[in-house]
Amino acid sequence: MDALQRPSIPEDAVQYHLFLVYLDSSDAEAHERFLQQILQNILAEIAPLLVQYIWQHLPFNLRYHPEKGDVPAHLGGVTEFGDNVEDEWFIVYLLKHITRTFSDIAAVVYDNDGQFLLIEAAEHLPKWLDPDSSENRVFLYQGELHILPNCTRSGEVGWPRDSVPTVERALEVLHSHTESCLAKQPICVALAKRLDGYPDKIQQNFHRAHCYVPAGIALVLSRRPDLIAPAVSAFYLRDPVDLQACRTFHTFPPDARVMASIKFTRCLYAQLQQQSFVPDRRSGFTLPVRSHPQYRAHELGMKLAHGFEILCSKSGQSSSEKEASVSSNPLWRGFLDSLKKNGYFKGELEGSVRYKDLMSSAESFFRQSDHVTENLCYSFSSPAIQNPGQEMLKVLEDTSYSLEDLKNQEAHLPPEDSDAWLDISPRELERLLEERGGRGVSDGTRKTAPDEEVQEEEAGYSLIAVTQGMKNFINAMSSHEGAEIPRSCLAEPFSFDPDAVTSALDGLLGSKDDELDSDDFEDDDEEDDSDVDEDEEVQNGESQEQAGAEALDNLRKYMDEMDQELQSTNIGRSFTQNNRVSLHRCSDASKSSLADAGSELVEEEIQPLDVDLNLVSNLLESLASQAGLAGPASNLLQSLGIHIPPDDNDEHNK
Repeated sequence: MDALQRPSIPEDAVQYHLFLVYLDSSDAEAHERFLQQILQNILAEIAPLLVQYIWQHLPFNLRYHPEKGDVPAHLGGVTEFGDNVEDEWFIVYLLKHITRTFSDIAAVVYDNDGQFLLIEAAEHLPKWLDPDSSENRVFLYQGELHILPNCTRSGEVGWPRDSVPTVERALEVLHSHTESCLAKQPICVALAKRLDGYPDKIQQNFHRAHCYVPAGIALVLSRRPDLIAPAVSAFYLRDPVDLQACRTFHTFPPDARVMASIKFTRCLYAQLQQQSFVPDRRSGFTLPVRSHPQYRAHELGMKLAHGFEILCSKSGQSSSEKEASVSSNPLWRGFLDSLKKNGYFKGELEGSVRYKDLMSSAESFFRQSDHVTENLCYSFSSPAIQNPGQEMLKVLEDTSYSLEDLKNQEAHLPPEDSDAWLDISPRELERLLEERGGRGVSDGTRKTAPDEEVQEEEAGYSLIAVTQGMKNFINAMSSHEGAEIPRSCLAEPFSFDPDAVTSALDGLLGSKDDELDSDDFEDDDEEDDSDVDEDEEVQNGESQEQAGAEALDNLRKYMDEMDQELQSTNIGRSFTQNNRVSLHRCSDASKSSLADAGSELVEEEIQPLDVDLNLVSNLLESLASQAGLAGPASNLLQSLGIHIPPDDNDEHNK
């Protein structure tokens, strides 16, 4: 096969592969042992980042894949991230960290959209690079993005764009010509901007909130914070059958509730907070009035209790089975030694409370990773935690607690985080979209206050920018693949060059050696044709400038006649006209015909159209009709990088 055999990937999953850049296929067994050893080293390296991470659905996982076809043996995995796209980008950060730490490994990552790393830097990609030519060309290597260049001549580094290299050949080019394959700086900057903030961003993505929950839930989450994800998902995706188990709470009764500080991811908190739900009267959950200062804590706790109860009702009767200790796994000792070598326990004394918490997290992480490694083979039906309800019951069975102690801890709870990030103003949303689209601040070093941003936007807005941007769009050269939108908007005012216009009209209407054979002049009478012929004979010795001037006069005459005809219709009323007044010039033939008819010539005032003014007026009317929503006018202007400030009259009327 010419490319990686990619199974169908759901919209909310990401797939990744880790290859050795230096392949030695002489001994397959030795190669497998080497990859298995690297797997242990990788898990030990990234364990400090993963043990406290809360995944939306599936965790990051790696397992050994034997050689198949043209794809060499490698490490790979699949993660279903659900609604939390930050899980996908956290995996990209992990892959960059792995390839930087292990210099002999190159990573490939993609989702159902294909090479989404290239999508992030789409504005900076070379013209030849597209989804068809990017197969087996894009790698994360030595912590940076590498792209095999296009080879157009023999002897050049790279690979022809019209063929797909095998993975083995691509890795050879990457290994031998690393510098030539390094992506251009704008592409690397765009990717680095998307990953900016990691690994500190892991903690920033958490949200702590006070929840009034049953005591059992507070105990479970204090031991297994990662169980918050399946509980929220169970409530978020509930159905009437699930709610039947919540009519009477057997596992988490509402009569023993305590206030606890619960750690969510922002995605999980938003899913739980934004759900409207009224509990069954038989459940025993009652909520205070909305004006109560702890109403939100009671509501969040009630929703969490329903999610936990749903999971426990599905756990079956196998909770009494004892799970094998991780110490019985032959890989555990090597994994634990690697953790100690990398300073995972941070100098804590063995047997201390903090040491036990870290050990418990490490065991939980190893157990999940080992289970996924053994059972996951491109299957998207297995959840991250095989049976979360069973694990909740196991925690309750293995741990004793005192309701009085839990209530005493309420006075020492840390403050909850503000959820102001849930509310975003239209201006802030527009700024985020511009930054994500690459049209925000040119570099990440300059930050302005909101008032300064408003002043800059109002100062930078001009009608000239709108009209010039539209002209650039119309004049831009495009292909069958779509319109190429100019990314910059000229700040200089529109300039008019008469000579350039004359030259353009000469090319359109013909020079002195060409005959005006336009169909538009076929309706002239024979007398006019003879006059034109005589004039052309006389003008044989005249200069090119005179020929161009006559062409302009004929065109102006034709346009004046058309204006006179259109003036009797309603078409002119749909356009905005200039204040300048020009007298209509009637032809001699028209004057004589009017005189013979005995009518008096009335020179009507014809006001020429202002194309720029009409363009801006129509755009503003279209924007106003959109009422702040997305539409053709706003989408076009945004794609041109033109920002129209909101209408002050609309804001005052609100």
